[in-house]
Amino acid sequence: MTDIFKPEVDRRTLLRRAAAVGLLATPAVSMLSACLGGGGDDEDTADKPAGEVSATNPLGVKEDAPLEIVIFNGGLGTKYATDVDIPSYNKLFPNSKVTFNQTEEISTVVQPRFTAGDPPDMINNSGSKLMDQGALVSAGQVQDLTDLFAAPSVDISGKTVKDTLIPGTVEQGTFNGKPYVLNYAFTVFGLWYSGKLFKDNGWTVPTTWADFTKLLDAMKAKGITPYGYAGANAPYYQYTAILTSAAKIGGPDVLKNIDNLEPGAWTSDAVKQAAAAWAEVGAKYSNKAFLGLKHTEVQLQQNQYKVGLYPSGSWLENEQAKDTPAGFDYQLMPIPSVTTADKLPVTALYAAAGEQYFVASKGKNPRGGMEFLRHMLSKAGAVGFTQLTKTLTVVAGATDGMEISAGLTSGNKALGAAGADTFSFRFDTWYKKLDDEVRAATNELMYQGGNADKFTQRIQKVADAVKADSSIEKFSR
Repeated sequence: MTDIFKPEVDRRTLLRRAAAVGLLATPAVSMLSACLGGGGDDEDTADKPAGEVSATNPLGVKEDAPLEIVIFNGGLGTKYATDVDIPSYNKLFPNSKVTFNQTEEISTVVQPRFTAGDPPDMINNSGSKLMDQGALVSAGQVQDLTDLFAAPSVDISGKTVKDTLIPGTVEQGTFNGKPYVLNYAFTVFGLWYSGKLFKDNGWTVPTTWADFTKLLDAMKAKGITPYGYAGANAPYYQYTAILTSAAKIGGPDVLKNIDNLEPGAWTSDAVKQAAAAWAEVGAKYSNKAFLGLKHTEVQLQQNQYKVGLYPSGSWLENEQAKDTPAGFDYQLMPIPSVTTADKLPVTALYAAAGEQYFVASKGKNPRGGMEFLRHMLSKAGAVGFTQLTKTLTVVAGATDGMEISAGLTSGNKALGAAGADTFSFRFDTWYKKLDDEVRAATNELMYQGGNADKFTQRIQKVADAVKADSSIEKFSR
């Protein structure tokens, strides 16, 4: 398999990939190709300090250079940037004007900026309309973050930024040996429910699939839609649940094989068993009208006690803060074991660094973009983020002992119970074409009468096509 994972991209492949995602307008390929390729002066100077390097300015930021950042306005909001990180940055660089913008559609707003050769300096690439991160890396548009991770922490004495991070953080954003993306929010994924609803009905958290379906039957008998997710913009939530089950059934290598585009990875028995189990949930215990709803619409129904269980990451509690009634008591349960022979225990979780932040290598101030990330990765930045979003960061131990909320406490408890049995996948950020297909196949499986064979074969066909496409750079772990 290793022969398909090329360490470098040739210039022709790079330009095809860039054009495919709109980084190059076809008539302008020849004009812009120098900006994307081959060792010109811009490329030689991009990684060099623009200002004086010092103990407080280890990345050599030009102190009065403007900085532009764009943050996705979703479940985490944007107050952490405006109220914590920008003030921290400006404390060190008071003469730098920081321009802040937010959007719910990153690709719609930001991708034309890359095409025009005028990208923002730092971007939070997230949401249902995120940009193809792998294509951006392949096209030379993303800054290598090696210097950031080697720099001293802003406020954790004696440690580099990398030293302060949860193990695996840097690797999560690494493409062919180089770190290009900071995955900042540490996400715990599972099924979320109301502690009040469970207490009022005497329900307990199931650990086996048989007990899980009994709970769904009990919810259905109460007139509650037992389970649901939003098909319009959040099938990712459900396919994460399916792949979590697959990893529990067959072990974490199931996901590694999927990431590495191994032959038959999607049609493995573990993925088929997981898909079959979840297809039954979609057919018997959900509402097909959810296919046309957005995530906040289904989440609101859960806050109104109309939906019992909802698959999501630990950003959910903060995203629903304004609509959550008093006493709702968000709680997280691990996804129950599908079989009695699962290779991983029921306590195992999808838990990983997520929420992508990257610096545009061809922005006006890439050193400033990296410095902004350094402030996000300070202890003060991590504490402020968690206080405002009820979500952990990848800064290890930054919020130890803090009591933030019921949902965060529940997620931390589940994470502790999982121990070393955590896992994740990366294909969704490496291959957007494959991610798009899995989303569509998931909606078919859950809401449009699909089945496990159609689900696995449909996705395997696209995974094979991605593997065979020489214009798409391949990554591995």
